[in-house]
Amino acid sequence: MPTNTMRAAVLDAPGTEDAPGALTLRDVPVPDAERGRVLIRVRAFGLNRSELHTRMGLADGVTFPRILGIEATGEVVEAPGGEFEPGQQVVAMMGGMGRTYDGGYAEYTSVPVSQVIPFTSDLPWSTLGAVGEMLQTAYGSLTVGMDAQPRSSILVRGGTSSIGMAAAVLAKQQGMTVFSTTRNPAKADSLTAIGVDHVLVDDGDVASQVRRILPDGVGSALELIGTPTLPDTLRATGYHGTVCFTGMLSNEWTIPDFYPNGYLPRGVRLAGYAGDASDLPADVLQGFLDAVAAGRAAVPIQKVFTLDEIDAAQDAMIDGGGAGKLVVTT
Repeated sequence: MPTNTMRAAVLDAPGTEDAPGALTLRDVPVPDAERGRVLIRVRAFGLNRSELHTRMGLADGVTFPRILGIEATGEVVEAPGGEFEPGQQVVAMMGGMGRTYDGGYAEYTSVPVSQVIPFTSDLPWSTLGAVGEMLQTAYGSLTVGMDAQPRSSILVRGGTSSIGMAAAVLAKQQGMTVFSTTRNPAKADSLTAIGVDHVLVDDGDVASQVRRILPDGVGSALELIGTPTLPDTLRATGYHGTVCFTGMLSNEWTIPDFYPNGYLPRGVRLAGYAGDASDLPADVLQGFLDAVAAGRAAVPIQKVFTLDEIDAAQDAMIDGGGAGKLVVTT
């Protein structure tokens, strides 16, 4: 059982886009175990852009002070309702974590049972901590968001982000032809290393590059940059293809004076994805981890930090200079 206090990174108040609110690493009470919730000893967690949005004051429904973190990976300490056994390895994500209740930037977290997915793995916690939200978002975008078909083609706009790289790995497992973008030619090798078929340097006109290779356009596209690149992504997508709007790396997610008939190319579908833990079946998570352990899949990790280095980890996310997931171990 835990002690009475734990280390946690707390946001007392949001800031602005130019000066995000500061995180304070301090001792706070360990949350109580309650029926309907699971108390988890957090071993690692991944960083997500939505946590930066909360620091910038761009997230709705957040109360302060708040322990950030929309995901966590670790071991069950207690599940008063009997849903999980102590010691069970789990990931937890979404459902208000780090917004309406305290999240994963801590040594312990208490989350609703509905947000918890069990697994068993001997992979290091630094690897396991990168998987949860990244896999859920990538898998949900491919399945719920765009219904991507095996052996078809896909464009990943924002390919060196952790979700973009995870989506490419999943797509290749389905035999898809993967086009993936980066603004930095130096990152091309990181994409070819995970099996991307066509690395495109994003010059703003990716559609022309795609159609030089596939004149009819890709069958589906994953938009992770945001509304600035969305029109070009739509133009890269073929007739009856689907673009799934999932990410907002640009911090821009609205379209002024949106007129669908003038904005959407003929016959191209636009969908959005903002999923939840329920979109990641336990067998899919377990299968992915087993594939990683067997060397058949890779977890794209940019760098691993400790909880004491949370400020440096956040700075690395703001800088955006790397490829893959940023992970913090506790």
